[in-house]
Amino acid sequence: QVQLRESGGGWVQPGGSLALSCSFSGDTFRISGLAWFRQAPGKEREFVAAIGSNGGPIYYADSVEGRFTVSRDNTKNIMDLQMSDLKPEDTAVYICAVAKGRLPGTHPWEHKYWGQGTQVTVSS
Repeated sequence: QVQLRESGGGWVQPGGSLALSCSFSGDTFRISGLAWFRQAPGKEREFVAAIGSNGGPIYYADSVEGRFTVSRDNTKNIMDLQMSDLKPEDTAVYICAVAKGRLPGTHPWEHKYWGQGTQVTVSS
């Protein structure tokens, strides 16, 4: 059984930066693609970024391309999301997920394990 736990959320002003981390227990994640999704109140879960089991390929949503960077360290059982130039529309609960296969997925149905999420609020 894989357990996921996000950390690093909080409040930041527009234009600021924030780093999220997702820690994993169990071994399944090392051979699986990983992803970040986000969900704002009243909206559907939205893809943010994904990374393959060996660190590639990497995919980003158009809305975060160039501002967010996803990475993983299989030796430390973590996946990180570096976020910069944050905008109010980035406000959401950010959730990490484990894909069903080695390749990264961009749809919720491609993932089998989910974390509880961490809140990110961007406002002045």
